[in-house]
Amino acid sequence: MAAALPAVALLLGCCGAALASGVQDQAEQFFRSGHTNNWAVLVCTSRFWFNYRHVANTLSVYRSVKRLGIPDSHIVLMLADDMACNPRNPKPATVFSHKNMELNVYGDDVEVDYRSYEVTVENFLRVLTGRIPPSTPRSKRLLSDDRSNILIYMTGHGGNGFLKFQDSEEITNVELADAFEQMWQKRRYNELLFIIDTCQGASMYERFYSPNIMALASSQVGEDSLSHQPDLGIGVHLMDRYTFYVLEFLEEIHPASQTNMNDLFQVCPKSLCVSTPGHRTDLFQRDPQNVLITDFFGSVRKVEITTETISLDRDLTVFEKELPKDELATEPLKYADQLPVAQIIHQKPKQKDWHPPGGFILGLWALIIMVFFKTYGIKHMKHIF
Repeated sequence: MAAALPAVALLLGCCGAALASGVQDQAEQFFRSGHTNNWAVLVCTSRFWFNYRHVANTLSVYRSVKRLGIPDSHIVLMLADDMACNPRNPKPATVFSHKNMELNVYGDDVEVDYRSYEVTVENFLRVLTGRIPPSTPRSKRLLSDDRSNILIYMTGHGGNGFLKFQDSEEITNVELADAFEQMWQKRRYNELLFIIDTCQGASMYERFYSPNIMALASSQVGEDSLSHQPDLGIGVHLMDRYTFYVLEFLEEIHPASQTNMNDLFQVCPKSLCVSTPGHRTDLFQRDPQNVLITDFFGSVRKVEITTETISLDRDLTVFEKELPKDELATEPLKYADQLPVAQIIHQKPKQKDWHPPGGFILGLWALIIMVFFKTYGIKHMKHIF
């Protein structure tokens, strides 16, 4: 009997280990990437009205990540210029991403954290590495940790190995790679997705050497990234091609979507983008096929465990009668819930009201007077005055 006890104990120990291993496997399958929170750093580096499309690019991505669940408290938005309040904007307080001007990506609750001349290389690197003054408000901080999945999106004018900021300075691919290495050493991210829409964008991720980084670019070295959606009313292009098709792709994504990163790699072939988009996955530990789009563009939902029984079959009409009328009032739709881009694209432009040109009326009166003189002569002028 005494000899059997160690065997029983060993058997129970093996069963317990197997059970614990099974629970751990289930937990890993549930969390997949192992992250517990999501952050986004969205950067437009261009000033001046003719770079309207770069602001629209950034605001479009901002709108998409908010719609998929990342709150403003976890988004650092950097805009080098305020196109919504630019004197040349024919529709103030708006920024449109489509020529039909149906989708206002500026909206009514945009929180810009760094604007105008605050958007510098130094401030951008400080946000990434966490080397910021103690007086910096929380909204301007990237408070990520080693369980954070971070999306970094950048757009502007660039070249082979650099991206311009404000037409006055530039960040190089070496500086960017070193900043990501500092983030990894300081345990500021779990996985990082880097997307850049600029000319020769692939050159910006060539020097990356830190683990768990996946990178996408709108063009290869030696190629330009082209603009898209010219609008005669506004007078400029509204978006860049690559971001436009990425936005169209994201409109079909919902928080529970199972779409993976391989699908994102295919959104803008050369036949659409004209340039050749690129991606780099050799530093990333997981297979892109197993990486969900929502691992970076969405947010991890918090789960509360409760021992109480909740009935889901309750009569909704009775429930509505019990609620005060104030609670039944619905909030107006926010800009993130507007008509999806996929539907807007296939709409016909609105018919504009016709108004005569400024000199049309004056020319008409001149013609009437000329006909009068030719018919009646100068002697009948007294009947007019």
